[in-house]
Amino acid sequence: MGNELIPPSGIEGVNLREALEERYLAYALSTIMHRALPDVRDGLKPVHRRLLYAMRLLKLDPGAGFKKCARVVGDVIGKYHPHGDQAVYDALVRLAQDFAQRYPLIEGQGNFGNIDGDNAAAMRYTEARLTDTAKRLLDGLDEDAVDFRETYDGEEREPLVLPGGFPNLLANGSSGIAVGMATSIPPHNAHELCLAAQHLIKHPEAETRDLLAYLKGPDFPTGGILVDDPKGLLEAYETGRGSFRVRARWAVEDLGRGQWVVVVTEIPYQVQKSRLIEKIAELLTARKLPLLDDVRDESAEDVRVVLVPRSRNVDPALLMESLFKLSELETRFPLNLNVLSMGKVPMVMGLKQVLREWLDHRKEVLVRRSQHRLAQILHRLEVLEGYLIAYLNLDEVIRIIREEDEPKASLMRAFSLSDVQAEAILNMRLRSLRKLEEMEIRKEHEKLSAERDSINALLGSDAKQWANLAKETAEIAKAYGPETELGKRRTDVAEAPDHDIGDIQQAMIEKEPVTVIISEKGWIRALKGHQQDLATVAFKQGDKLKFSFHGETTDKILLLTTAGKFFTLSAATLPGGRGHGEPVRLMVDMDEGQDIVCAFIHKPGRKLMVISDEARGFIVPEADVIANTRKGKQVLNVTAPNEAVLCIPVEGDQVAIIGQNRKLLVFPLAQVPEMGRGRGVRLQRYRDGSVADAVVFSGEAGLVWIDSSGRSFNRSMDDLADWRGDRGQAGRLPPTGFPRTNKFGTGKL
Repeated sequence: MGNELIPPSGIEGVNLREALEERYLAYALSTIMHRALPDVRDGLKPVHRRLLYAMRLLKLDPGAGFKKCARVVGDVIGKYHPHGDQAVYDALVRLAQDFAQRYPLIEGQGNFGNIDGDNAAAMRYTEARLTDTAKRLLDGLDEDAVDFRETYDGEEREPLVLPGGFPNLLANGSSGIAVGMATSIPPHNAHELCLAAQHLIKHPEAETRDLLAYLKGPDFPTGGILVDDPKGLLEAYETGRGSFRVRARWAVEDLGRGQWVVVVTEIPYQVQKSRLIEKIAELLTARKLPLLDDVRDESAEDVRVVLVPRSRNVDPALLMESLFKLSELETRFPLNLNVLSMGKVPMVMGLKQVLREWLDHRKEVLVRRSQHRLAQILHRLEVLEGYLIAYLNLDEVIRIIREEDEPKASLMRAFSLSDVQAEAILNMRLRSLRKLEEMEIRKEHEKLSAERDSINALLGSDAKQWANLAKETAEIAKAYGPETELGKRRTDVAEAPDHDIGDIQQAMIEKEPVTVIISEKGWIRALKGHQQDLATVAFKQGDKLKFSFHGETTDKILLLTTAGKFFTLSAATLPGGRGHGEPVRLMVDMDEGQDIVCAFIHKPGRKLMVISDEARGFIVPEADVIANTRKGKQVLNVTAPNEAVLCIPVEGDQVAIIGQNRKLLVFPLAQVPEMGRGRGVRLQRYRDGSVADAVVFSGEAGLVWIDSSGRSFNRSMDDLADWRGDRGQAGRLPPTGFPRTNKFGTGKL
């Protein structure tokens, strides 16, 4: 037999992979079908359906008294749902929370938790009964409206789905995580849903766009403001996938004498208030909210979160934008309309398909209820016809009952009665003989006959069924109308104020003075405060100071490299002054062969002149050189070996330029074009060599330069007559007194 292992008798070998696949698939299907995904028809998962059904059997109707939740949970887990009691109780609690359910299906008595995230009291303390909304979902269960199945132990029966006389899936929303799929449906306004459903009944070919004329978007129980563009809403509802931006509702409260605070009265759905305030307090401590001074929770029954600004001059809108960006005062609620179609097939549906399937289910319920009522009427009519025969032959009927051994068979023979009629006559009590009047019997017979005819007409006409459904839907729309406390819309739809992202980022930085230092080898750092004496600043061996300038932490720093590229850094993100800083090359994508030509603080609205070593250049607005990415922004085009060498502020109407050949030229600024990017135009011509310096000055004030000993020289336009010309000329040697360095010493940014 060799070394083969023989399993002991009675044990069967199984391929592990096949066994795992088979069992995991069974588990996945069970999770999808019986736990995580709601049914599109009644919008409920099995645990919620069983809760409502058990409460109905306990006669916990809206007008009835309350019963302990422990009693309800006991019935649910004992008869229908063989799972943990805590899980079932948590589901019950959620159905009763008015901040979790837009239209609560259970009315609770006792502590059912709160918006701060505190838990409900134990089930032995709390009580519950159904709400009117739940009653609408259950109406028709006794009238054969839906199919039933046996419970897990085969002793009871439970509905596969509820009749669903309320658009619960979209009205209350749902969320769940299955195996390989999830669902996330926000709550909506029932009145708007009914109007959209009515439109779909009248116009079955209507598009999602038409339905959104009635449905404005989600309507959260906690209110808030929906900030989304209509295009995004349309796409989300068409595909069944997307997300919605929800913001807290806030207002400025005037305290007098110019003082004010922001009061938040509604927070986004499913955000725990206590956690939200903790997060804002953490941001305050971390100094990430320089516009905010304090946060207080003054909530009682209603939400009231007070935000105190750092000073009265703060822009409230900017303060809130910085909070929306960093805290859960703004959240994104996902839409993933993944539901069970016909209770069997999980699929992602659009708005139209969800409403369509709900209406089709309602139509089926209407037909089944009508057929059930028709069967009752036909049975009663048959009985009434038997009563009429008995009334007209009462003495003979009594004689047969008294004297015959088998009165039922004799009655059927004597008066041609059916089994049902004979049984009804025999079961009649003696006291009922008093009521047996021909007029009464005939009146009831006529009334029921008319009802039978109208039901037959309804069952025979598709149009009448839809008309009946439209009437039902209109009745729900009225019951949950905007004038009712429960029905009025809570979440407003608005456009987000259009604040510049830069303004918001600036608002999040605490403004402090800094001194920016850049070394010859390209290391950058920011010293705290405006340092005057930099003699004590240490550098790495073989390195020294190249640029230094004063700024604030809120400033942007612009760098120009020899390749004609501009890079943008935020002063707030620069390394501190304790070490040697960090190489600029680690912060931006600067090529190895490039060097920094100049660095300066960005001043909005200013214009710059960029110049290459071959004296080509142009004017560019400073706003156009800001780079939003690490890659930087190419502005001055140069081809090797040429490089960008100068960047000067444009303040005046004349340009003075000097080459390394010590030739000076002055010409009008108007001759230099303004561009966004390019090689530029020739500013001065050289036989050999390159540009040394340039400056833009006002002709009225004259040209100023500073020599090596710090003396200032000024020459008027008349004094410069010999050097004035047009751009592109060669120029001539400068006036006496001009520095040997060939630098004006004044054109610093």
